[in-house]
Amino acid sequence: MIMETRRQFVMALAAAGASGALGVKPRSAAADAPPETTKIRLIRIPGICVAPQYVAEDLLRTEGFGGVSYIETPTGVEASRAVASGDADFTIIFSAPVLLTIDAGAPVVLLGGVHVGCFELFATERIRSIRDLKGKTVAVQSLQSSQHIFLSSMAAYVGLDPGKDINWATHSSEKSIQLLAERRIDAFLAFPPEPQELRARKIGHVVVNSGADRPWSQYFCCMVAGNREFVRKNPGATKRVLRALLKASEVCALEPERAARAVIEKGYATKYEYALQTMRDVTYGKWRQYDPEDTVRFYALRLHEAGMIRSNPQKIIGQATDWRFLKELRQELKN
Repeated sequence: MIMETRRQFVMALAAAGASGALGVKPRSAAADAPPETTKIRLIRIPGICVAPQYVAEDLLRTEGFGGVSYIETPTGVEASRAVASGDADFTIIFSAPVLLTIDAGAPVVLLGGVHVGCFELFATERIRSIRDLKGKTVAVQSLQSSQHIFLSSMAAYVGLDPGKDINWATHSSEKSIQLLAERRIDAFLAFPPEPQELRARKIGHVVVNSGADRPWSQYFCCMVAGNREFVRKNPGATKRVLRALLKASEVCALEPERAARAVIEKGYATKYEYALQTMRDVTYGKWRQYDPEDTVRFYALRLHEAGMIRSNPQKIIGQATDWRFLKELRQELKN
């Protein structure tokens, strides 16, 4: 059976943690002071590459959060603005869009990285490289969406001006896939489960896979962002939230079948085979090995080149990052 009850899932997570399969010290959470609040608000966005955010729901309850809720927003800048405004406390978000919000002075703080690339650029046979996008039509969900900002950073990296050299078309993902199949657009930047569907339907070909192709595969795709005031007032709760999200990333990496079933059960996806393939395709569980500060520096430089932010990397790192919780958890959750 595809479905598994939530109780079974939680029990399995507890067993995995107790056995050390996830690199979790069973007493690490108990050793901390109780969280300053028992309510946490996260964000639900389209796509399932941020599966750890949903898998973490049950882990958050074991961390002492009796009230776990999700608010729905589009991807990209809107998601980071929801955290900045206090409508949500935390979110897993693509690294580049949150930098636009930070550059605008919003009270968002980055806490750690979760997983490596999940975006894939699909195109018609006319497109063989990112440079071939010059003068072509590329579909994204909206301007300032994660798709738009990521592809803008990729274009800037190879010397294109994303504001002048690319013709942006805004469509829903379903419409973009249809237009690509009909060759009425030249390219579409997809994120899970869209790449899985495009491959299954044999639509287009992959020009760039950010999880496998350098330099994108060398940096976090998604990071944990928190509301600055919440983090300041609730350091104990912040550490517990980050621990739950990092454990959830380990679940996705080590037990993809279990994570895929959880995503389906919670209603975040409808096709188990696509969810499972996403868990296997996305590089989860690398939060120990990759340096989140390198990711901030890399994308800040790309977005500055694209004319999308004014702040230099050091200003962003100095004002909008807090790695102390990550450093503590790297010690606590050693294998």
